[in-house]
Amino acid sequence: MEREVPPKDQAGTQSPCQACGACCAYSASWPRFSLETDAELAAIPEALVARDLSGMAADGDRCLALTGTIGEHVACTIYTVRPIVCRDCQPGDPECHTARERWGLPPLPAPTPNDRKAP
Repeated sequence: MEREVPPKDQAGTQSPCQACGACCAYSASWPRFSLETDAELAAIPEALVARDLSGMAADGDRCLALTGTIGEHVACTIYTVRPIVCRDCQPGDPECHTARERWGLPPLPAPTPNDRKAP
């Protein structure tokens, strides 16, 4: 599977998520599917979907779509078709802080209203 790279922000810098990945390795029950359409779910490779079809498949607590080393450099292999909950998670939000704390990583600044949400 080819690795997908998130877009750079308006300043041309990479997302802090690419040097983290903690939210993608926080819990085997997250991310869960919630509001995805049948078409959106069909775009996710079957091998990356949990057996009970509730969310992404995991190895321990780590999402199978995540490549790389937590806290160093990571990427999502299905970035453009990732679940809604993944798209909604933002660097520095409360969920980000919880996941980073679990991995012993310092918190990121809270997002501002001007921060762009990834598509």
